[in-house]
Amino acid sequence: MQTITKKALFSASLVFFILLLDQIIKIWVKTSFYLGEELYITSFFRLVFVENNGMAFGMSFGDKIYLTLFRILASIALVVYIVHCIKKKESNLLITSTSLIFAGAFGNIIDCVFYGQIFDYAPYFYGKVVDMFYFPLIEGHYWDWIPYIGGDPFVFFAPVFNLADVAICVGVGLLILYESFFNRNEKEQ
Repeated sequence: MQTITKKALFSASLVFFILLLDQIIKIWVKTSFYLGEELYITSFFRLVFVENNGMAFGMSFGDKIYLTLFRILASIALVVYIVHCIKKKESNLLITSTSLIFAGAFGNIIDCVFYGQIFDYAPYFYGKVVDMFYFPLIEGHYWDWIPYIGGDPFVFFAPVFNLADVAICVGVGLLILYESFFNRNEKEQ
């Protein structure tokens, strides 16, 4: 029973820490920057205030309410899965990865559900996700001889993202690591 309590406490603490830090950064950016404002930290790292209306990289499909409801249902399923993993005394790596994915998803849900009302620009469930981390590692132009895009600007790693997105990506990476190495080894034994 003590192991279950420790795993549950660890998972809850990790989720709480990621959510708190994510929301602090988002609210600071939302209240301190104007839309599109950039703050140069280094030549390859900037804070840029961007609002994302859809999914990753600004993609969207249909009415935003469906995306928000899908995120909520997926997050509920993640919580159920995390509780299941804790009760079954699964690997700490599995619990950590799913907790990170949940924390990131829930952080972006908070933006979608509440930010429109809090910042008075949209009804509940229609808010925009605040993004700010920008790493333009290589900037230049496509060679002129390339058809259609020759001479156009080029940026390697152009997406702008937030801490919740980082938590999701790290969680998915750890989940792949778990499934590729640790879970396979357990099944072979």
